[in-house]
Amino acid sequence: MKILVLHASFDGQTERIAERIGAVLRSTGHDVYVRPSTAAAETIPGCDALVVGAGIRYGHHSRALERMLRRQVEAVVTRPNAFFSVCLSAGGPGAKPAEARRYVEDFRRSTGWNPEQVASFAGALRYSEYNFFIRLLMRMIVGMAGGDTDTSRDYEYTDWAAVERFAREFAARLELRAAA
Repeated sequence: MKILVLHASFDGQTERIAERIGAVLRSTGHDVYVRPSTAAAETIPGCDALVVGAGIRYGHHSRALERMLRRQVEAVVTRPNAFFSVCLSAGGPGAKPAEARRYVEDFRRSTGWNPEQVASFAGALRYSEYNFFIRLLMRMIVGMAGGDTDTSRDYEYTDWAAVERFAREFAARLELRAAA
């Protein structure tokens, strides 16, 4: 199968997760293409299955991704599909799993898409890559949540084993569908 893994990444962690999902799906024998969500209009029609990932920034997924999915929802639901959300609320210090679930529900409502498989993964704090303003703002937000505020280093909270399980489960669902 030709599988498209689209990602809308703010600071690169969602893209890294999409790449890992792509690698796992390739290892199961599929042709996998990992692309930024800006390539969706040209690439969705040519794929057999679709995985979409989006990071959270200031409490929201990418508005551009949401608009694109609203326009493409009919094409998306005709294929095996999955969605993953990436946010600090999903794991790490100060995690708020209920908030992470709310982000996914908001995304579903906003796009009109009810993905067949959904996961939330913890992201990363890349203090070293933020500009001064973003670093200060992220430190404040994370501090209020009880998270890591030492801006002299970066923090990664992604559970890579969970990411790989998500990808293997998607591959297994594809095999079941093909066998039916």
